[in-house]
Amino acid sequence: MWCRGFLQQTVRFMSTSRQAGVLFDVDGVLLRGGSVIPAARRAFKKLLDRNNNFLFPVLFVTNAGSCHRQHKAQQLSRLLEVEIAPEQVVLSHSPLQMLKSFHDKCVLVSGQGPVTDIANSLGFQKVVSIEQLRDHHPLLDMVDHNRRPKLPSSPLQTPPKIEAVILFGEPIRWETNLQLLVDVLLTNGSPGSVYDPQLAAQLPVLACNMDLMWMAEAPSPRFGHGMFLLCLESVYRKLTGRELQYQALLGKPSLLTYQYAEHLLTLQNHNHKLTTIYAVGDNLMTDIYGANLYNRYLAQQHAAMTTTTKLVAEGTGSQVTMAVPEEDLVSAAAQCQSILVCTGVYNPHSPLPSDQSNAVTETVFHGHRDLVLEPDLVEPSHVVEDVEAAVDLMLQRESTVTSYT
Repeated sequence: MWCRGFLQQTVRFMSTSRQAGVLFDVDGVLLRGGSVIPAARRAFKKLLDRNNNFLFPVLFVTNAGSCHRQHKAQQLSRLLEVEIAPEQVVLSHSPLQMLKSFHDKCVLVSGQGPVTDIANSLGFQKVVSIEQLRDHHPLLDMVDHNRRPKLPSSPLQTPPKIEAVILFGEPIRWETNLQLLVDVLLTNGSPGSVYDPQLAAQLPVLACNMDLMWMAEAPSPRFGHGMFLLCLESVYRKLTGRELQYQALLGKPSLLTYQYAEHLLTLQNHNHKLTTIYAVGDNLMTDIYGANLYNRYLAQQHAAMTTTTKLVAEGTGSQVTMAVPEEDLVSAAAQCQSILVCTGVYNPHSPLPSDQSNAVTETVFHGHRDLVLEPDLVEPSHVVEDVEAAVDLMLQRESTVTSYT
């Protein structure tokens, strides 16, 4: 085991060239609910120089999405006792600001927290919340008898026609959101109308955060937004006989999220490209799948293939035309290394998927419906005990690279 002083002395020399960048997941890697995993504070002491500056470009990439990134940066700074800027935080919805073709459409937003304000901050100009839609259509939400709204004494102003749906994260009242989302989808954006299950085209749906489960303080993982998406997809298929289609799936493991993250790492690195990106996470189907998928994409880029972001996204199993950002995101890193920690969703006592594809069945695949389970995409580059061990591994590998350059 190298001593901390030697590691920091070595990496301070490397930090001038900054050949590596780091993506940290949050829940299950740094935090369990509102509590800090002890290894996290020790890890970040090793990542700071004498002036408390990060030795590498660092981003915190989380599928959380019920808050502004300023709030998440403040929370992480307080809990980890390290100064973290909002520009170092990527939430599941952050890449939405790149999808400018939707910014002038009237969008219905689902989730919890200040989702309307978040949508506005990302560039969306006409935003309607589930609560506002419920107020305008008091006859739609009927499951909870005690919450059935009273009819207004005078007709409310007719809300604008919904042109797209943004699913930010798991809502609090699933029955209300499921009902009103289906109402909007089956009426082509006019939920006061009669269902038309044979609509020629479906409204665009942009979904953030595909995590089926996530790790909090409870002994076992908790339901995530991916579980809500599974419910919505099931209801839609049962009523229409068709699969719900997504115009974009954002957050890890989507390629757009990793492209956006590399873009921010490059900005931290004074627009100098990185050689290696390390992605540290606790979830095979989210963190490891996404990092490995991006590593595959980088390899294709460097092989001078003509594959675009759009085609690669479709190649992972989605049958829809994925939304493509209006701004070019350059992917210049040579590789993306995935590092799995054992402090969150991943259970080290469960075997990793083997190379034999027939041994991996649907019963163990917790990824989203539109992702294809490929054994090599859920095999981490490295497995370590915790985030401190992940940082030690990165520092050792980068010091070795530097000694040969």
